[in-house]
Amino acid sequence: MSTTTNDATPATIELENLRKEFTTAGGRRTTVAVDDVSLTVRTNETMAVVGESGSGKTTLTRLLLGLLKPTSGRVRVDGADLAAGTPQQLKELRRRMQVVFQDPYSSMNPRLRVADIVAEPLVTHEPRARGRSGRRLRRTRVGELLEAVGLDADVAHRYPHEFSGGQRQRISIARALVLKPSIVVLDEPTSALDVSVQAQVLDLLAQLKRELRLTYVFVSHNLAVVSRIADRVAVMKDGGLVEVADTHELFSAPSHAYTRALIDAVPEPDPTRSRLRARRDRTEKTDA
Repeated sequence: MSTTTNDATPATIELENLRKEFTTAGGRRTTVAVDDVSLTVRTNETMAVVGESGSGKTTLTRLLLGLLKPTSGRVRVDGADLAAGTPQQLKELRRRMQVVFQDPYSSMNPRLRVADIVAEPLVTHEPRARGRSGRRLRRTRVGELLEAVGLDADVAHRYPHEFSGGQRQRISIARALVLKPSIVVLDEPTSALDVSVQAQVLDLLAQLKRELRLTYVFVSHNLAVVSRIADRVAVMKDGGLVEVADTHELFSAPSHAYTRALIDAVPEPDPTRSRLRARRDRTEKTDA
């Protein structure tokens, strides 16, 4: 696999009036986790989905990946409905959508070497990569991807516990890219990492997006991280969308009170900007 090209067709994601309800045993209580969400993720953009714990971000992600079926509404990828396709069509759509999880170590089998972890999706989806006859293809693809995420190809023979958190997340990214997807869902991919390592991983993700023409759905509660990587931001509260805007517009002039509260909760290391924020808040209260 070339690290500068991607054979996958760029994809657009459409969420249409998406709703997901969970009912307790016995049907006595119903909880609405996602409530009438409509959203379009454009080709080759990074759409961030933000909100507090319990806002519906995780459920929305699972609906997007086809891991949950919506109570109502649709998820479309380039017009193809995830819920209406044949098993073969669904398999192909899932191949085009890969995910990087929050905790890389918990998403890896500790008994497998890195080479097998990265190659696992390839073996599942491509018969020619299986067995002895596919050994060369697996070795070549894994080596190229490890180098693409900033690791030496020789680490393929080591185990997950031998790596730092940042290195394990790079391995997770390599695994997500092994099938040449067009969409990558990033579920809090930097929240378990130190700040300096977060910056390195974000830079890597931005580089891979440019080189491989990827579309990202970046799920996070960290608005400081979102401001650095996202093209647009969708803000969730109580299962619904309260605001969708370009990143610069959202951070400079948020239109919803909940969005302003999330932004104001981000720690500000610059005392001057902290004073300006406090002054703005006092002005808004006076005008109100």
